[in-house]
Amino acid sequence: MPSEKILAAKKQVVEDLVASFKDAKTFVFVASRGLTVEQDTAMRRELREGNVKFQVIKNTVLRLVFKELGIEGLDDIFEGPTAVAYSEEIVAPAKIIAKYAEAYEPMEIKGGIIDGKVASIDEIVTLSKIPDPETLYSQVVYGLLFPFTKLAMLVKAVAEKKQEEDGAPAPVAEAEAPAEAPAEEAPAAEEAPAEEPAAPVEA
Repeated sequence: MPSEKILAAKKQVVEDLVASFKDAKTFVFVASRGLTVEQDTAMRRELREGNVKFQVIKNTVLRLVFKELGIEGLDDIFEGPTAVAYSEEIVAPAKIIAKYAEAYEPMEIKGGIIDGKVASIDEIVTLSKIPDPETLYSQVVYGLLFPFTKLAMLVKAVAEKKQEEDGAPAPVAEAEAPAEAPAEEAPAAEEAPAEEPAAPVEA
């Protein structure tokens, strides 16, 4: 029978994991045996960069932790060596783990939890194919803004066409220049008759 010291230590481990797990959105359970040191190191580095925690935990401890978290239906998953990748970001754990599971045959996804619900292997793989938040956000924003962008382009095209049409009077302005020439010659035409009556008076 375990001593009180061992039981207390185990209880503390469970409490610490409960505190660490409670804010996570996604858990991916994996049998990571068979990876080389180099492969395991590369995977763990990418997980850290993606803000994903990764731990190998005893199944008995995992059962107690998720019992505390109120999540059931994991008994079939917690068989054999189990590692868990988890994060507050929904997509990241599935995306990174699925990448390495596909690349290295010994690594096997056992299932997971997505937003508090037990997920199958297929559901984890499907989740892994969703774009990362930044890409997804960009796609959503583009989708929302596309009609406005298209409208803006249309308005711009109409404005440019109208500007071209409004610019057409420029040649008309040049055509008005000759009209001023007769106006300058008009006074000369009026002065000529004024000199002709003066000749008979001198005679």
